[in-house]
Amino acid sequence: MKIKLHIERLVLDGLPIARTQGGKVRAAVEQELTRLLAIGGVSRELRPGGAMPSLRGGNMRVEKGTQSGELGRQIAGAVYGGIGGGKK
Repeated sequence: MKIKLHIERLVLDGLPIARTQGGKVRAAVEQELTRLLAIGGVSRELRPGGAMPSLRGGNMRVEKGTQSGELGRQIAGAVYGGIGGGKK
């Protein structure tokens, strides 16, 4: 199975990162979420497809000084917590 994920826009309000790091965070989210989806797929409820107005993701803790790559991986893990079909 081949998965290609592209995030057009990622809003990071209130997170302790520089504005210039947004692209790196987005790229890290794309990469990690793609990896997680390839391993575990999506939940049974989402397999038929369709739009969701919102979802409850997993929890994450962000501390000042967190690098953009790590922040992206944490965000992807939290998103996957809400849509994933397998374990991280």
